Amino acid sequence: MSYDARFVHSRVRGARLAWTAAGSGPPVIWAHGLTSRSYAQEDAGLFDWTPLTSAHRLIRYDARGHGLSSGAPDPAGYTWPELAADLLGLLDAVAPGERVDGVGASMGAATLMYAALADPGRFGRLVLVTPPTMWETRAEQSRGRLAAADLAERSGKAALEALAGDVPTPALAGAARAAMPIEVDDALLPSVLRGAAASDAPGAVELARIGVPVLVLAWSGDPGHPVSSGEALAACLPDARLRVASTPDELAAWPEMVRRFLG
Repeated sequence: MSYDARFVHSRVRGARLAWTAAGSGPPVIWAHGLTSRSYAQEDAGLFDWTPLTSAHRLIRYDARGHGLSSGAPDPAGYTWPELAADLLGLLDAVAPGERVDGVGASMGAATLMYAALADPGRFGRLVLVTPPTMWETRAEQSRGRLAAADLAERSGKAALEALAGDVPTPALAGAARAAMPIEVDDALLPSVLRGAAASDAPGAVELARIGVPVLVLAWSGDPGHPVSSGEALAACLPDARLRVASTPDELAAWPEMVRRFLG
């Protein structure tokens, strides 16, 4: 089946968001990372969320401006709080009135945090996978995003992909490709990157308001997704547990760990 054939579209806050659902049971939504798409890591063999479909309705979607979802060349639409509003709008369309569990990686993890703050009663459990830089580690990452946006504006995403290395984190040792293709059109990529650069995680006081159970999954050796972010989240969230993967075997255990956590 082609990537396109898996999806339907829903109009959410001025964008057409592409999504698909598999399995039956209580809904779980998967939120991917920056410049990725909903199936990218699964198709690359990094994560496999299909075990969740044995007991849940797993909703995967492409974030605004990513994959098959539309977007506009406006950085404000790609900040983490705005992406959270998109996620909540999509849930209103595809799982109206239902309590939902959320699994998100990097940008998707940040999206879920802001969504849980905006609508506390919407979520039952959260899984925050490879949380991005935040707070004191965010400034350097944001500068890099702005530089990448300028390069993309001048030379397109091919220039960024040419610079991306395939040096994996310890948990990805032996992976066929550590660097994922950029799944954002050239016309939108500078705005997507600038929106990310303008974003940071909620503060400690805000995080303390997220009262649902949270599983934080971090991996070592990745400056863009440092273990320190996972540690900070685990310290601030009232009901959180942290697991860190440093080997491929530990990473391979994540899908089953998530399945057990969600129940």
